[in-house]
Amino acid sequence: MVDYDTKVELCGLPLDNPVIPASGTFGYGYEFAELYDINILGTFSCKGTTLKERFGNPTPRIADCTAGMLNSVGLQNPGVDKVVSEELPRLKKVFGKKIMANVSGFSIEEYAEVCRVLDKEDTVGWLEVNVSCPNVHGGGLSFGTDGKSVAAVTKAVKKVTSKPVIIKLSPNVKDVTEIAKAAEGAGADGVSLINTLVGMRIDLKSKKPVLANITGGLSGPAVFPVALAMVYKTARAVKIPVVGMGGISSAEDVIEMMLAGAVAVEVGAANLVNPYACKEIIENLPKAMEKYGIKSLKEIRGLI
Repeated sequence: MVDYDTKVELCGLPLDNPVIPASGTFGYGYEFAELYDINILGTFSCKGTTLKERFGNPTPRIADCTAGMLNSVGLQNPGVDKVVSEELPRLKKVFGKKIMANVSGFSIEEYAEVCRVLDKEDTVGWLEVNVSCPNVHGGGLSFGTDGKSVAAVTKAVKKVTSKPVIIKLSPNVKDVTEIAKAAEGAGADGVSLINTLVGMRIDLKSKKPVLANITGGLSGPAVFPVALAMVYKTARAVKIPVVGMGGISSAEDVIEMMLAGAVAVEVGAANLVNPYACKEIIENLPKAMEKYGIKSLKEIRGLI
């Protein structure tokens, strides 16, 4: 019987498989632990954490669309102090691996402070820094749309942590590879992409936007080809590891992302449609590997 090797390595840390539930779609993990043993995951990226508690955007925050969904949650979370004192201890009871802590902020100082606090937590293996937040000191534009801003955030975070820093990139830019190179040049240990695309829906009866925030982030199968192309280009533009995400919903999608150059993948919207999505993807990986003549996932990364 052939032993299909699903093990990969992310920024020097081993993963049993490359499947990582994406931030904002898996809570703080323990919610899904009631459904299945989440220790089968490679790891997971926890809900986006900010310095202070955030209620998030007004409702409605979710809208359906063909082959995907729009969300405008607005980083609702209890703040980093409560994450450390309440969420992480609760998670430790059901998850024995290190997690990826997703970090958000509205100034460089906020990013650095959240990372400084999380750096002390043994449960945290990686810091995934989401630079798609609006820069309150820079006119409200997303940090992630400007290479200099991304570099500044990266440098500030690297000063306060010894953990691997993965910069989560926005697709809503002219050239994502330039942003990735700016992160790499500032010391990032990896990049993850893509975050959601900007989209909107209009209710024909009320003739008003469906989302209270007017626009939201588009995710789901519709964005997979866009994400795949950006991962392909980015993996060839930088030497640091690339984590691919955007519309992944099957073991075949995982293999496709890795062929494009991803070291590991994050699964987002699929978790909201089917809470067992990641479990099923992991279970189906060896079957897909057998079908396509793949013995080890490490061997196919960036093969095309």
